[in-house]
Amino acid sequence: MNTAAGTSRPRRPAWAGRNYGLLTAAAVVTHLGGNGALVAAAFAVLQAGGDGGDVGLVAAARTLPLVLFLLIGGAVADRLPRHRVMVAANALNCVSQGMFALLVLAGEPKLWQMMLLSALGGTGQAFFSPAAEGMLLSSVRGEQVSRAFAVFRMAMQGASLGGAALGGAMVAVVGPGWVLAADAAAFAVAGALRAFLDVSHIPPREPGGGLLSDLREGWREVAGRPWLWGVVVQFSLANAVVGAAEAVYGPLVARDRLGGAAPWGLALGSFAAGTVVGAVLMMRWKPRRLLLAGTLCVFPLALPSAALAVPVPVAGLCAVMFATGVSLEVFGVSWMTALHQEIPEDKLSRVAAYDWFGSVALVPLATALAGPAEAVFGRTASLWGCAALVVVVTAAVLCVRDVRDLRRRTHPVAKGAPAGSADTERPVGGLG
Repeated sequence: MNTAAGTSRPRRPAWAGRNYGLLTAAAVVTHLGGNGALVAAAFAVLQAGGDGGDVGLVAAARTLPLVLFLLIGGAVADRLPRHRVMVAANALNCVSQGMFALLVLAGEPKLWQMMLLSALGGTGQAFFSPAAEGMLLSSVRGEQVSRAFAVFRMAMQGASLGGAALGGAMVAVVGPGWVLAADAAAFAVAGALRAFLDVSHIPPREPGGGLLSDLREGWREVAGRPWLWGVVVQFSLANAVVGAAEAVYGPLVARDRLGGAAPWGLALGSFAAGTVVGAVLMMRWKPRRLLLAGTLCVFPLALPSAALAVPVPVAGLCAVMFATGVSLEVFGVSWMTALHQEIPEDKLSRVAAYDWFGSVALVPLATALAGPAEAVFGRTASLWGCAALVVVVTAAVLCVRDVRDLRRRTHPVAKGAPAGSADTERPVGGLG
């Protein structure tokens, strides 16, 4: 008998299946490239002679098509095999980032060219994000779903840590063009990995009444859950001001007061390091009131804007970003767990699309207005305004009862109990 050999072989956790491994590996690759590219894109605009308003316009150009096509992307991902949607989106991102890199490396890129290529990248992201979230949520089952999401996010955020720090350093040494080229290559590798995902476990979709019917059905899932639309509204406002602070004011403060691209990349890397620590924490901590714990941990999202407003030294900014990353990751894992246990599998991508839509809908406006707001109110006052709005909207969402009361499922649901009720118990791994 080979009992000893059999028991000595390490067993892969039940939730870490083939799809989960491919999704995690691909996410690591894209986040390594993507977080460096965020730094590179901002400094490519500044290097070409642009100002804070131009940085905001390029950032807005990426986010605008993301807003326009997200809901369509969610409906498409619930109709077609999700992995094919993901691969096609990765291919578009690879091409757009590759062309962006060539323009920067060739010399004087025009503002409209950078905006156009950023818009293509945002279009790819609009179709990718709902499909990816639906694919991940449908690939994990069992009582350890929170741990699975925490490990996935830990790997993803660890890659963000390396990508942001390495990207900032590479921009300082070799320039933003090569960082953008590396991001294009990362999309190619990730797309190849995602091509091997298995979707045979997903039941065939019933014939629907068309795209608009699918969107209405997804909207009903969102509108019928106060905890869901409440948090989406919260992040539509919070992400707008935080996005403006990170995409526009952060690079400007770094250039004028902190020493340039490398310190700003280090600060972004510190945030990513905090998210890794937060993910490790969430591998063990399973708060029973998922969204209450998660929402309380959103308040520190106001701290980076406040730190930039002062501005604090690089070491202080890194400490603030680290603490913010830890707390925000508590929300991230709690949110994914809530979606997994409450939303039916065949509607995951559409609900994810509405979630993403709310999260990014106001970002183009905020980033485009960041430059004019700085001219009218000043950079410091604008940053304090960003911090204050995060605090206000986070306090407001705590007034929603279901946000405070939604509980982790631990017992089977009674037959006939209302789906999605905050007081109904069912297995953590169950799907609506």
